[in-house]
Amino acid sequence: MSDTWTFAVAREDLGRTALVDGATPEPGAGEVLLRVDRVGLTANNVTYAVLGESMRYWQFFPGGPRGLGPEWGLPPLWGFADVIESQVPGIEPGLRVYGYLPPAGHLVVRPERVDAAGFRDGSAHRAELPSPYNAYRSTGSDAAYRADQEDLLILYRPLFFTSFMLADQVADNDFYGARQLVLSSASSKTAYAAAFELHGRGPRVVGLTSPGNVSFTRSLGCYDDVLSYDDIDNLDAVPTAYLDLSGAPATRAALRQRLGDLLVRDIAVGLTNQVPNADAAGEVFFAPVQMRKRSRDWGRDGLDQRFAVAWQRFAAVVGEWLTVRAGNGPEDLRQAWLDVYHGRTPPQEGQIIQF
Repeated sequence: MSDTWTFAVAREDLGRTALVDGATPEPGAGEVLLRVDRVGLTANNVTYAVLGESMRYWQFFPGGPRGLGPEWGLPPLWGFADVIESQVPGIEPGLRVYGYLPPAGHLVVRPERVDAAGFRDGSAHRAELPSPYNAYRSTGSDAAYRADQEDLLILYRPLFFTSFMLADQVADNDFYGARQLVLSSASSKTAYAAAFELHGRGPRVVGLTSPGNVSFTRSLGCYDDVLSYDDIDNLDAVPTAYLDLSGAPATRAALRQRLGDLLVRDIAVGLTNQVPNADAAGEVFFAPVQMRKRSRDWGRDGLDQRFAVAWQRFAAVVGEWLTVRAGNGPEDLRQAWLDVYHGRTPPQEGQIIQF
């Protein structure tokens, strides 16, 4: 397969996939051509597809590959890309950027707000989409970037940003008066990164996970206690804030039965088992909302610096928790997608694909 490939999934059946060839796009006036170089695949990417319609994730890379109908979509990925052609002053070929990428060999962007930090894609179809997903950061001026941490940045940065903002919102609200913070899907990267940020700052941090992941999750050291979903009745009956990353109705029901009015906050953060949870929760956490608040509070540079400090603290330990599984080319991307979608990727493993 040539380097002009595109990987697509069926919107109504995410286990159906397609790989197709196409022509290398040509950047027009005011546009830049990126070559996708290195991406990661986690449960977060499947979440984008699950929420593709309701949260407009399919709209970031619309149109689909040539020869396939509108029932197919391109699930967004995070990773690194290199500028190979530019029609924009101030952006030169060879610039390496981190950002939201399609599962394809190339991406044409229309940069705006170009500065030393990078740029935003100002393409018309992205104008109404959440702005954090439109930013492309230059590795040369990114406070969080280190070349030897690219795999960690790919696998964790978007998740850690969500975790960082989630922990910040919880702390910013005085932990909602809770004495206990309970996180479901505690073995997931987003959950344990949030636990890492929250641990030792006040309330006890308790993780809920499947029986087979209890030992791994305890080994991380970022939870005060880890329970299996079957052991929710062993939770302390104290004021509790629930941060739901699993979306499992049975877990929410068991918590409400155990805690009653002591469940002081019920926040849907995302979903890893592909069951929508927003309607059942008391509220939904969306990282860009807290990001906008902190951008006003601290300024863009202040937020970036705080994130970089938190990231480096996390990166110093997370490498010990993770085994990187490396792949090459679009066929490995397809296999990685299927492994993650069908739950065949253990929590201590991260998948990176080089093109």
